[in-house]
Amino acid sequence: MTPGTTATTAARARSRLVPASLRGRVRLAVVGLLAVLLVLLFVAVDVALGARLDADLRTRLTDRAALAEQLSGSLDPQELADQLEGDGVLAEVCSGDDGYCASTRVAPAPPGASDPPSARASGGRVAPPGPAAERQEVLQQGDALYLVADLRDGDRLTLQVDASAVSDTLSRLVVLEVVGGLAALALAWFALGRVVGAALRPLDDMTTLARGIAGGDRGRRLGSGRPDTELGRNAQAFDAMLDELESAVTTAERAQEQMRAFLSDASHELRTPLAGLQASAENLLRADPGRLDRERALAAMVRESTRASRLVADLLTAARLAEGVQLELAEVDLGVLARQEVERQELLAPSVAWSVDGDGPQAVVRADGGRIGQVLTNLLDNARRATPAGGSVVVGVRAGTDAVVLEVRDTGSGIPEADRERVFERFVRLDAARDRRSGGSGLGLAISRAIARAHGGDLVAADPGSAGGGAVLRLTLPRTPA
Repeated sequence: MTPGTTATTAARARSRLVPASLRGRVRLAVVGLLAVLLVLLFVAVDVALGARLDADLRTRLTDRAALAEQLSGSLDPQELADQLEGDGVLAEVCSGDDGYCASTRVAPAPPGASDPPSARASGGRVAPPGPAAERQEVLQQGDALYLVADLRDGDRLTLQVDASAVSDTLSRLVVLEVVGGLAALALAWFALGRVVGAALRPLDDMTTLARGIAGGDRGRRLGSGRPDTELGRNAQAFDAMLDELESAVTTAERAQEQMRAFLSDASHELRTPLAGLQASAENLLRADPGRLDRERALAAMVRESTRASRLVADLLTAARLAEGVQLELAEVDLGVLARQEVERQELLAPSVAWSVDGDGPQAVVRADGGRIGQVLTNLLDNARRATPAGGSVVVGVRAGTDAVVLEVRDTGSGIPEADRERVFERFVRLDAARDRRSGGSGLGLAISRAIARAHGGDLVAADPGSAGGGAVLRLTLPRTPA
C-alpha cells in the first residue's frame, strides 16, 4: 500500500469518526474537552491524596520515633515496644548492649536498613550525639514503610506500618472516578444535545428562512438581533446580504424588462422604414412606373433608408452611452454653441421666432463640444417640432460659479407634469407633433440626458412657471466635469 493510499484511508476513517453535523461536532468537542479536564482533575486528586496519605503514614512513624526518643532510658525494650505499638504501627526495640530485641512482630526490614544512617556513617553501632532526625531513616518495601532509628541510650528502634490501605484507598477512588466520570460524560452528552440545539436554533432559523426565500418568499428577514453577539451580527449580515441580493435581482429583472421593451421598440421602429423600402423596391421591380412615379419611389426609398440609418445611429449612441463613453474635453462656450445651432434652426423653420439670451463668453465649460452640440441639436429639434408657426423658441444661457445652465423654452403644447420624467425614456412620444412622421426616433432626449450625466450634469423638464404654456428643458453642466 502506497503512502498516499494510507493517508487517504486514515482521512476517511477520521471523517467517519467525526460527526458530519455542526451540532454533533460541538457535542463531541465539549464532551472531549470535559473528559480531558476530568482526567486531569482525577490524576491531580489521586496524586495529591496519595502524597497526603503517604505523608500521614510517615508522620505517624516519626511521631512514634519522637515518643521513643523521649521514653528511651526510662523503659525496658519490651515496655517501650508495647508503648509504641498501635494504630497500625508495629515496633521492635533492640538493645545495644546484649542485642536483645523486644516485639518480633515486625517484618524483616528492607536490605540496608539493618544499620541506621548514623551507624553506617560512623562504621559501627555507636549513636552519635546529634539530633534524632539525623539518626533515623524511613524506607519502603512493598506495601510496608519502615523507620529505623538510633535512640539516645544506644538502642535501635525499628517501626513498621502497613501502606496497603493507601493503595486500596487509591484503587477504590480510581474505580469511583472512572465510573463517575463515565456517568458524567454520558449525562453531559445527552444534556448537550438539548443545550446545543437551543444555542444553534438561530442557525436553524436561517436555514428555514433561506429555504423559504428559495421557495419565493423573498420578503422574510431574521431581524436585527443583538449586535453584541456573534449570532446577532451573523443575522444582521445575513439580512444585509438578502437585501443586496433582492436589490440585485430587482435591478436585473428591471434591466431585462427594459431590454425586452427596448428590443421590441427598436424592432417596431425599424420595421416601418424597412417596410417602406421593401414596398418601394417591389413597386419598381413588379411594375414599370413612369419617370415621375419612379423618382417618387426612389425618393421614398432614400427617405426611409435615411430614417433607418438615423435610428440605427441613435441606437448605437444609446448603447455606447450606457456602457460609458470616452469624452474629449475642451473649453466650450455654450453661448456661442447655442447661437450657431439657432442659426441652423432658423433656416429649417423660418416661421418660428428664434432667440438666444446668453451670458456671452462667461458661459464656458470644460466639455466634449461634439456631444454637447448633439444635445443642443436634439433639444432644438424637439422645440421646432413642437412649436407651431408664429410661435417662438428662446435659448437662455446663465453662468454660475460652479455650473452653467442652458434652457430651451418653446411656446408649443408643453409637457404635462406627470410626463416630465417619462419623456427621457427611450421611444417615448407624447403627442402627434413628436410622432414618427416628424422624423424623430424617440431616443433624442434619452441620449441627451445620458450625455449630460456623463459630463457630471443633468437634463430635466422644468416647470414653465407663470410664463404660461410650452415646454422648458434645462441642461446643467459643471464648469469642471466629474
